[in-house]
Amino acid sequence: MDSKKKETPDEKRERLKQAELKNNATGSLNDGINRGTSGNLNGMGWKETVVLVLVLFIGYITYKLFFS
Repeated sequence: MDSKKKETPDEKRERLKQAELKNNATGSLNDGINRGTSGNLNGMGWKETVVLVLVLFIGYITYKLFFS
């Protein structure tokens, strides 16, 4: 049997990211700047993004109708 615990893809990605941060500090600075300017919606697919925009839009319309 395998004595190591099987790591999930997320854990492997995080481990590799931490190793890269340790070895390449200036690259991580560049990644941070790029992530800050473009946003970080990697965890959301296009469907979730559309649902989020629709919920915000419907909430705004409801607010304007009832509280204006």
